[in-house]
Amino acid sequence: MKLADIGVTGLAVMGANLARNFARNGYTVALHNRSQEKTDALMDAHGSEGDFVPTSTLEELVASLQRPRRVLIMVKAGNPVDQVIDQLVPLLEEGDIVIDAGNSHFEDTRRREAHLAEKGLHFVGVGVSGGEEGALNGPSIMPGGSRESYDSLGPMLETIAADYEGDPCCHWVGTDGAGHFVKMVHNGIEYADMQVIGECFNLLRGAAGIEPAEQAKIFEEWNSTELESYLIEITARVLAHEDARTGKPLVDVVVDAAGQKGTGRWTVVSGLEVGSPVSAIAESVFARALSSQADVRAAAREAFGGDITPDVSEGDKDAFIEDVRQALYATKLVSYAQGIDMLQLAAKQYGWDLDIAKIASLWRAGCIIRAELLDTIMKAYAEDAQPVSLLLADEFRASLEKALPAWRRIVAHAATTGIPAPVMASSLAYFDALRAGRLPAALTQGLRDLFGAHTYLRIDAEGSFHTNWSGDLTEVVGVDTH
Repeated sequence: MKLADIGVTGLAVMGANLARNFARNGYTVALHNRSQEKTDALMDAHGSEGDFVPTSTLEELVASLQRPRRVLIMVKAGNPVDQVIDQLVPLLEEGDIVIDAGNSHFEDTRRREAHLAEKGLHFVGVGVSGGEEGALNGPSIMPGGSRESYDSLGPMLETIAADYEGDPCCHWVGTDGAGHFVKMVHNGIEYADMQVIGECFNLLRGAAGIEPAEQAKIFEEWNSTELESYLIEITARVLAHEDARTGKPLVDVVVDAAGQKGTGRWTVVSGLEVGSPVSAIAESVFARALSSQADVRAAAREAFGGDITPDVSEGDKDAFIEDVRQALYATKLVSYAQGIDMLQLAAKQYGWDLDIAKIASLWRAGCIIRAELLDTIMKAYAEDAQPVSLLLADEFRASLEKALPAWRRIVAHAATTGIPAPVMASSLAYFDALRAGRLPAALTQGLRDLFGAHTYLRIDAEGSFHTNWSGDLTEVVGVDTH
């Protein structure tokens, strides 16, 4: 029997499509699923696409693989991954590679990598973006794990990855959980990007009375500007779609409660842990949570009213649309800037050598946040003198200066009209906080010192200080004991 190059266990849509992608690219793929029906279904429907080796048990799967064995797990994140690992490990030998291509939490990946390393096995957490279509035709791939494991596995992953002008959207990201961390941040940026697009939709309709079909044309036009991206492209498609049952725009018959699978929330929690202010991503996660509070929303609407009357005149519409476009682009830049800041702070905390230019290159094709601006991001971070923030890269700095008046007008218009724009508004606040000469943090430190003796620093002297607030108000050199 011909030994397989790689084995895939977990043949739901993503796992099946990755297996087919490997086979279409000339690799022999061993197949396994807990229920035999999925294996049989894949063989019946797609067995002619390449060389497959169907197996019934994990023992058969492992026995069908050439050494070093490469086993890709594509099951639900969490305990199911651990369960498969526990069954696999006794069947493997030193040097074999276990790959988790699901949306696992990076801390789980770090734990698993350390555990398997003790047994002489490689564990590789791989971030995969692009959905079902990407898994089949070429996703963006973000592998972590040891460099040694990538030397064996990397060429296979690069072959099945999306291609951007001849470059595969796959590159070794860093050790242990780095791959899944980068994918998590990708998803956080995706959350913010989708939310601010939704805010623009709301503004165009609520303030200017522009209906979905007309908005579809606007977004299609925007996709030929610096906003060119996959999400803008598919926004035009969704807004143009008419519901077959009712004849209404599809967006008017879909329940306005957004779901989430956890990666956006993980990004926000991790941002707090590494001290990165990912406010745009956080507001997008909160917006999804609020959208699902149907009872509270209904009660508030009954108590305070919720009707919005368009107030942009016909003669001002074109200018308003352009303002929204500029505000969208500025906000989009902030979400990317916050994601990159988080990656850089996490690299210091977890000991990763993250190459921002390389990471940006992985996102240029195959993934959900692919966009024209990633080329510019890549170039900015490929220079020896990298910007301390993406917003200070020369081209983006010029774009922000140009967009700032429109950004302010749109955030103000949203507030006065009563149209929620949390990501757009928080991103503007983040930008203003970055450029402020003095922040109110000085008052915060004074308050903390008064109620908790936490001390403060001075701008004109070294060391920490404490004011004797309950006594004679004299200042002493302080030691924070809290």
